[in-house]
Amino acid sequence: MTVPSWPSTLPRPERNTWQETPMEARLKRNPEAGPPGYRRRFSGVPEAVSLSILVDRNNKAVFDNFRKDLTKQGSLPFWMPDATTDGIPLLTPTGAPLLTGAGEPILMSARWLCLFGEQLPASTIVGVEFRISFSVMVMP
Repeated sequence: MTVPSWPSTLPRPERNTWQETPMEARLKRNPEAGPPGYRRRFSGVPEAVSLSILVDRNNKAVFDNFRKDLTKQGSLPFWMPDATTDGIPLLTPTGAPLLTGAGEPILMSARWLCLFGEQLPASTIVGVEFRISFSVMVMP
């Protein structure tokens, strides 16, 4: 089975709606006396990320097709560009971008293996565009 990839025509997630929440990976122990203790519940911990994208009508159809058909209504995992890293320029210690020999900035590349989260995609109209808000579970 081939894992589908996030459509390249869709824009980067909006920065003002992005939120990352780690999942609880600890198991609490309640001793008879003294403070509680914790131990790891499992070694691989997914992270919940809430985000939104602002798209035109054509890209809304691309997103809908991706979710409904390629991920089978959101039940299959998919590859998605890491919204916090992918496409960001590498910087020198002074904050200047690192450049190639041709003078182009060197961009970082990273991707997540995701599943659509509990919050199913919700669309709202913003002028002539659509804001699609959804959550993903980023696999460890």
